[in-house]
Amino acid sequence: MSKASSNLFTRVLKLGSALIGAIAVVGGLIGFLVAGIPGLTSALIGASLTLAFVTLTALSVWLGGKLPLGGFFGVVLGGWLVKIVGFALVIGALKGADFINGPVLFFTLVAAILGTLAVDSVLVLKARIPVIGD
Repeated sequence: MSKASSNLFTRVLKLGSALIGAIAVVGGLIGFLVAGIPGLTSALIGASLTLAFVTLTALSVWLGGKLPLGGFFGVVLGGWLVKIVGFALVIGALKGADFINGPVLFFTLVAAILGTLAVDSVLVLKARIPVIGD
């Protein structure tokens, strides 16, 4: 893996984390004003889930990039399956909890996911990664 692509993953993780942190602060404030402590808790849980999944995605693509094509697809698909099962388990465990406000959790997740997708897209489009190796 080239230095340019490693640099890209570092930037994706740093900017994605900063964006999710900002969404946690703003979402937490709005959630607190709308629903009190459950709103704040829901926003923080939503931002934390997004941070964990964004990190897992970047790490699986980075690790898969060091493998042959079949290994790459295996690692990325495995990471995707872990995220789907993990998300279902977390949401299932949180369903009906008194300390969760569903709409705040939903909108925080949507804002963080769309925001990190935008960050990823912009960074990849601006990256200068050579496509022809040695």
